[in-house]
Amino acid sequence: MKTSNHGRYMVKSLVHASRILEAFQTAGDVLRLRDVVTRTGFNKGMCFRLLYTLHQCGFLDKVGENHYRLASEVRRRRLYRIGYAAQGQDTSFDREVRLSLTRAAEREHVELITVDNRYQPKIALRSADYLIREQVDLVIEFQTDEMIAPAIASKYMEANIPFIAIDIPHPGATYFGANNYQAGLMAGHYLGRWAKKHWAGEVDEILLVELLRAGSLPKARMRGVLTGVTEMIRISERCRTVSIDGDGQFQQTLERVRKILRESKSKRVLVGAANDSSALGAMRAFQEAGRANECVVVGQNGEPEARAELRTAQTRLIGSVAYFPEKYGDGLLRLALDILARRVVPPAVFTNHQLITPENVDHFYPNDSLLTIPA
Repeated sequence: MKTSNHGRYMVKSLVHASRILEAFQTAGDVLRLRDVVTRTGFNKGMCFRLLYTLHQCGFLDKVGENHYRLASEVRRRRLYRIGYAAQGQDTSFDREVRLSLTRAAEREHVELITVDNRYQPKIALRSADYLIREQVDLVIEFQTDEMIAPAIASKYMEANIPFIAIDIPHPGATYFGANNYQAGLMAGHYLGRWAKKHWAGEVDEILLVELLRAGSLPKARMRGVLTGVTEMIRISERCRTVSIDGDGQFQQTLERVRKILRESKSKRVLVGAANDSSALGAMRAFQEAGRANECVVVGQNGEPEARAELRTAQTRLIGSVAYFPEKYGDGLLRLALDILARRVVPPAVFTNHQLITPENVDHFYPNDSLLTIPA
């Protein structure tokens, strides 16, 4: 619960009663006395008296002899105001995170105040100022530029607002998102196994499409790709490794790979991309040059556009490491509520990863045919 500086005006018994009601985290929660003691940190005697009083006043129903739940006629108020600074990049990953978080907030009766960082550092700073003025209880920050992460973090810490950082670490934040090195390693292993099977392990070039503005941790994703490839096949001395910055965007990657292809004569190229937008941009450049069969590509995120491509006959996109952003909301809200309830949380919460391929895409995403994939 958030309190103002005018603590002397607070009626402590009501504050304690509100903490008891907040212990019921969902409308269907049925709690014992010991559960309420654990969730509130109050002593057993205080919890018993408060539960008894709230039951007598009609705020709680008694279930059996020793269990309680919120009274059905009491509309549960919104417990917290949580700010969400959305990444603002026009990708399905960003949209899925936002939608899943909105659904989770509604289910948990949390007021979600959403702002859009528009994939721009200056706007992300203004978004932080706005959420601070709104006096939110906690912020979930999704912005990509590592260079401004300390400035954003400083604003929240000065305002004494806890915050969670999605995918890009921010000083003082609880991290939620990718285990970047492991995700890259999965992609690299798959590229290496494919090259071993189809090219007898002979590779002329390894092309890494990075997202440099995101900083050191996402860069570990590319290190994982390279390590994964070298663990699967022996790389000859004549095989060159090329890194470019695709900025996580289709068009920029397309243009930069076009430039490389004008100069490169490599016939067997393994492409590891920081995300699916870059993976598809790189693949398009090879297609335009009439050299599609000279590359194979693995992306990251498992986005709908990549999944649609994986279903295309003879595609050169052989896989994408999925992060399941459609499930981010549940994990983020659980983490946020734990932080606000002052429970002990780990410094980093990693999402699950799964390599999506043409062979298993329908298993993991059987309902994709119901989606309209943007061109």
